[in-house]
Amino acid sequence: MAKEDLKKHLGNILYENIENLQPISGGDISQAYRIDTNNSSYFLKLNGADKLNMFKTEAYGLELIAKTNTIKTPKILAFDVFENSAFLLMEFVESKSPTAQDFKALGKQLAALHQCTSESFGLDTNNFIGSLTQSNNQHESWTDFYIDERLIPQLDLAKSKGLLNAKEIPLTSAMKDALQTLFQNIKPSLLHGDLWSGNYLIASNGTPYLIDPAVYYGHSEIDIAMTKLFGGFSNHFYEAYFDTMPPDDYTNQRIEIYQLYYLLVHLNLFGRSYYGSVASILKSFFS
Repeated sequence: MAKEDLKKHLGNILYENIENLQPISGGDISQAYRIDTNNSSYFLKLNGADKLNMFKTEAYGLELIAKTNTIKTPKILAFDVFENSAFLLMEFVESKSPTAQDFKALGKQLAALHQCTSESFGLDTNNFIGSLTQSNNQHESWTDFYIDERLIPQLDLAKSKGLLNAKEIPLTSAMKDALQTLFQNIKPSLLHGDLWSGNYLIASNGTPYLIDPAVYYGHSEIDIAMTKLFGGFSNHFYEAYFDTMPPDDYTNQRIEIYQLYYLLVHLNLFGRSYYGSVASILKSFFS
């Protein structure tokens, strides 16, 4: 694709003359660019035309979070295909390193997001976790949803890739029996769905933003589990969050079983280096 043709096409969408389009870091799956015009800056993701649905569901998730008026997301401007490339165009958020106060705001606002509820677990559309399809078929039971829509698809994929063998995968009924006690009195919360340190921003004015979501309605502790998987956020974040959404006696156990989903995703995306962590949790809960 010719860079000048792309600039012209995007300029027509924005009704602005694009002065600069430069690649930036931050895109593991897609190419990422910053666009500068006379008046503003924008963020662009580019990928193959077959990834349009991925961008569509990302835009849907960002807008779903934004509509709650609990925490900011970048404004979506367009997603489409141009010359065999899919693109997602959105507001560019100038960011800074978070302070203690910023982490408190992030924790408080995430807790507010998690108070947005639904009648069922799941979502009215499927989406993606990384580059993998994430099934969001709706269930009234959190146990059924988490086993059927989260663990089983990833366990089956790991088996098909030769990353787990059949003996290492528990029976569905055994998993549901094992988790019933932990999964009592859980209400659906709107989740970011993939909340690691690369998927939030603190704007230069201190406003928290969520990016790259994998949204659905699930247990609020799912997001907390992901924040803790690779090092954790600031204690100020957790103090502010748990002030609104207090933990209970089973929270630590649930966080471990919720991390299993993300570890299975990493196993399927990146290979055997995640096998030990997956096998350990499977053995701990289901053997």
